[in-house]
Amino acid sequence: MSEEILMNITPMESRVALVENGVLQEIYIERACSRGIVGNIYKGKVVRVLPGMQAAFVDVGLERAAFIHASEIAPRNEKDSDDQSERPIVELVHEGQSLVVQVTKDPLGTKGARLTTHISIPARYLVLMPHNNHVGISLRIEDADERERLRKLVEEGMKDDGEEKKGGFILRTAAEGISEAEVKADILFLRRLWQTIEETVKENTAPSTIYEDLPLHLRTMRDLVDPDIEKIRIDSRETFNKVSKFVKKLVPQVDGRVEYYPGERPIFDLFGVEDEINKALSRKVQLKSGGYLIIDQTEAMTTIDVNTGAFVGHRNLEETIFKTNLEASVAIARQLRLRNLGGIIIIDFIDMEDSEHQRQVLRTYEKALEKDHAKTNITGVSDLGLVEMTRKRTRESLENVLCEPCPTCDGRGTLKTAETVCYEIFREILRAVRAYDSQSYTVLGSEQVVDRLLDEESSNVADLEEFIQKPIRFQVEPMYSQEQFDVVLV
Repeated sequence: MSEEILMNITPMESRVALVENGVLQEIYIERACSRGIVGNIYKGKVVRVLPGMQAAFVDVGLERAAFIHASEIAPRNEKDSDDQSERPIVELVHEGQSLVVQVTKDPLGTKGARLTTHISIPARYLVLMPHNNHVGISLRIEDADERERLRKLVEEGMKDDGEEKKGGFILRTAAEGISEAEVKADILFLRRLWQTIEETVKENTAPSTIYEDLPLHLRTMRDLVDPDIEKIRIDSRETFNKVSKFVKKLVPQVDGRVEYYPGERPIFDLFGVEDEINKALSRKVQLKSGGYLIIDQTEAMTTIDVNTGAFVGHRNLEETIFKTNLEASVAIARQLRLRNLGGIIIIDFIDMEDSEHQRQVLRTYEKALEKDHAKTNITGVSDLGLVEMTRKRTRESLENVLCEPCPTCDGRGTLKTAETVCYEIFREILRAVRAYDSQSYTVLGSEQVVDRLLDEESSNVADLEEFIQKPIRFQVEPMYSQEQFDVVLV
């Protein structure tokens, strides 16, 4: 499997694309005016405690107060239980109190950022957890001997300077196969960084920013680059130089794979990324067989419907449905990554009578999800035959980053028909007749509505004029949407 990372960098915007076998799988966008804040550490002030929700709002200097739940507040000392959710929030924090917090979720829609006091700071191979002494290992490292080797390396590295300092570590997936020297280098780097953060906390007053995570192009090198990545192509000379220095220091094994792309044609156009981004904003996803998906994203959940469409198969209906569902399972896993869909996800595969077919489709889907960098959890198949799952959401979906609700339909996705608007106009005229004494009435509306009033509804207009004993005139307003109209008294 060939994997490449493409970086399109401008002063206003950074975009990173993960491409597998020439097909776009993931897209990350960071704009200068709206950079994500997940991973940032703040010194905040508690502004409101909500006992009924076991939560509190914390001012960290953002536009909206951030939100922290009792379970996300670390115990003050080791004697306290690790499970804070059972203790009343009023025993943990009080209004006006200063807290050192880290953002776990960006502000999404109308919701403020989500916070935790369980600080974690990632490096290339390790994640430092300064408030506990545990050593954890990524579940994606499956070999038992390798897990034990890495655990011993970290435990030895934690005692290397003669004294055991507080702070635990989690070994990331990228740590598989690394040397003792690389483990020690990461431990030293993270401890120095945490010492700097602690000093900054003491110097600053709340609310203030204590630590900001790396920019997108460097986070990509830290988090996404693994042995499967064959090339990292960057279209900005300045960013290429920064990435090259970062790679030599922290990821030397991929040094030879970083390339500067000097071509005149935009790098995303060359690899078809722009077209794939535009397709990912559509409700309908066409499958190669002729079937298709319908993806609807709402505030509460995302629903995905699978349809056979133009695919008629070659043998029988059950085989056609099975093949469509198999293809759809792989396509859905890709769409979740590409669109960055999170939260509750409901998938309506086409009903299959054969239980073995059902198992194969579910297995195929689970295998396709293994490539996903976000944590996913399939809860099973419901009584209605729907696949229910969750996918961890830490940042806005692609649609929310690139789009806004339509001002014409106000996000509904549909418009009232011209016929419906005509009858609304008739009712509005009758209201005006009862409330005001006027010589005549002028209706301002869109071209579609006025055309219908003068054509299909002309007999109804004549009946209305006869009923109210007043003339009605019509005028097209080019700037009006189909639903907009005004009744003017003359």
